[in-house]
Amino acid sequence: MTAVPHSTTIASHFMTTSSLIDWQFSRFADLSPFDLYEVLAQRQNVFILEQTCLYPDIDGHDPEAHHLLGWRSVDGKRSLAAYLRVLAPGAKYDEMSIGRVITTPAARGTGAGRALLDEGIRQAEALYPGHRIRIGAQQYLERFYGSFGFQTVSEPYDEDGIMHIDMLR
Repeated sequence: MTAVPHSTTIASHFMTTSSLIDWQFSRFADLSPFDLYEVLAQRQNVFILEQTCLYPDIDGHDPEAHHLLGWRSVDGKRSLAAYLRVLAPGAKYDEMSIGRVITTPAARGTGAGRALLDEGIRQAEALYPGHRIRIGAQQYLERFYGSFGFQTVSEPYDEDGIMHIDMLR
């Protein structure tokens, strides 16, 4: 298992077109039970139920990862709007990686996905300076990730019934 540098939970704010997102970047051990429940529930909702991918979402990498959670407050209730995780170089690929990228249905079309990637890249590069970032992206999102400087480095491949490509920044 890769050693995880110590990191404290940080909060920052980013205004999207329709709402304020509060960012939380935490090690697994620093996530509250509520935060972890929300992350796992939303990953299940998006990847397993919405995209009908039957795969083991809990893959053993979460305890060594850093997690970026984007929270919105609607009518006084805090809800997860966006999420991704950052893995250290060597944990999954030779490079650091960003994965499990989601925006919840309520946050789509608000700029939350672009804000999530901006913040995720910023946090990842601060955590592991000088390292490249590798992602396994759903192929239909190639242009989206390309707009962040990611370049395709593999042929398309099927992963859980969805075409993917590897991209590097």
